[in-house]
Amino acid sequence: MKSTNYSKKVIDHFQKPRNVGTLEGDDVAVGRVGNPVCGDLRDIYAKVDKERAVVADIKFHTFGCGSAVATSSMITEIAKGKTIEDALKITRQNVAEELDGLPPVKMHCSNLAADALHEAIKNFKEGNKGPLE
Repeated sequence: MKSTNYSKKVIDHFQKPRNVGTLEGDDVAVGRVGNPVCGDLRDIYAKVDKERAVVADIKFHTFGCGSAVATSSMITEIAKGKTIEDALKITRQNVAEELDGLPPVKMHCSNLAADALHEAIKNFKEGNKGPLE
């Protein structure tokens, strides 16, 4: 049987997720990623301070398991206040480490969190708002 033991941080971010919601405005871009196999879907909304190229605010909506919610919550905490270049360097491993680990069967959840953030920043850099335009 595969391990599904969750750290206290994972449980905390699942039960009390940070930065849930949406953002609007010209300085907001959205990254949407999903995994049709497990059914997870997430949108990351990144508001970028254009003068400083910093993630000024960030929100998420996630449809998925507890790990999907926890990793979405954690990536928003990690990315907020970072330059967009530093935010692009955040990896799935960074997310998992900040949550004190994830069961191996749930590592794909942290991968989706990083992918959604990277997609939002890519959309911002390309001058489009993303899938919700």
